[in-house]
Amino acid sequence: MPVNLPIILTWLRIAMIPLVVGMFYLPDSWVSAPVRDTWAAWAFVVAALTDWFDGWLARRWNQTSSFGAFLDPVADKLMVSAALLVLLQLGRVDVMIALVIIGREITISALREWMAQIGASASVAVHWLGKFKTAAQMIAIPCLLYHRDAWGLPVALLGQVLVVIAAILTVWSMLYYLRKAWPVIREKAN
Repeated sequence: MPVNLPIILTWLRIAMIPLVVGMFYLPDSWVSAPVRDTWAAWAFVVAALTDWFDGWLARRWNQTSSFGAFLDPVADKLMVSAALLVLLQLGRVDVMIALVIIGREITISALREWMAQIGASASVAVHWLGKFKTAAQMIAIPCLLYHRDAWGLPVALLGQVLVVIAAILTVWSMLYYLRKAWPVIREKAN
């Protein structure tokens, strides 16, 4: 396993998952809900920024690796799934939205792994739809974790709108990837 700053940032993102989730298990006597929500939202923002930053650093410093290419999306999916489960428990996200987003992540991850094993990973390369979906999620989730107005902006409403957009883009991008992979799937299934 290579050890460099991009990999360390990815591991940091994974380590922040219990921090974000754990905040919602603290007794109310330890921290008020608004403070807890604020800390959790900011922790998620920091984790989301490390997602962008570690990839940028790896490319800029020529420190890309197959391990980093494996670990980075795993960290993202764990972080998003954990946050969605917390939001589901809090009643801030609908079960169907959480199911669609988490289900798509599992499906596309499995598809990419299988396509890589048969040498057809280019068929499911990252597409702009997936990038927009990720951006919508990474903005929606901290808005939903924070769940209050800020500077006169309805942050919770913004989070609700963006998570619906993320769910729509989730389905759209999944269908795109499956359609791109379909000829290979059909060929290998026979």
